[in-house]
Amino acid sequence: MDIHSLLALVAFVAASFAAAATGVIFRPGDWYKQLDKPGWRPPDWLFAPVWTVLYASIALSGWLVWREAGIAGAALALGVYAVQLLLNAAWTPIFFGLHRPGLALVEIMVLWVAILATIILFQRVCLAAALLLVPYLAWVSFAAALNYSIWRRNRSKVLSKRSR
Repeated sequence: MDIHSLLALVAFVAASFAAAATGVIFRPGDWYKQLDKPGWRPPDWLFAPVWTVLYASIALSGWLVWREAGIAGAALALGVYAVQLLLNAAWTPIFFGLHRPGLALVEIMVLWVAILATIILFQRVCLAAALLLVPYLAWVSFAAALNYSIWRRNRSKVLSKRSR
């Protein structure tokens, strides 16, 4: 691997983990602990390792597309990739920062579509890059179901606190 390719990989890793940084800033906290959550929700300790692996896969996926086609050759695919990273970064402040599970649900559905579009566009450039994003789409599907369940179980709590 030449220095240019290595620097690009570092940039993709940095961009991916920059999206993860909102999870460090906006922690679940007491508000989240008090919410009614479904019994099928995984334990808290599981989220960090799963997301770490997913963010690494997201970075590697973007880098593979860049390496295969470059920015100019994959402008649309990498543009949609950047949008899904921004949407990924936005979910945590909406859900944990603003305490808006309903708005976060809408946002995660848009994120899901952006991930699917990224997979479709990446597949045209590099199949391995597209396949690396499939677990991410599966986890976000699960997260959307969890988000929906939490929103549905706590609608009255969330609305009553906001009306004060």
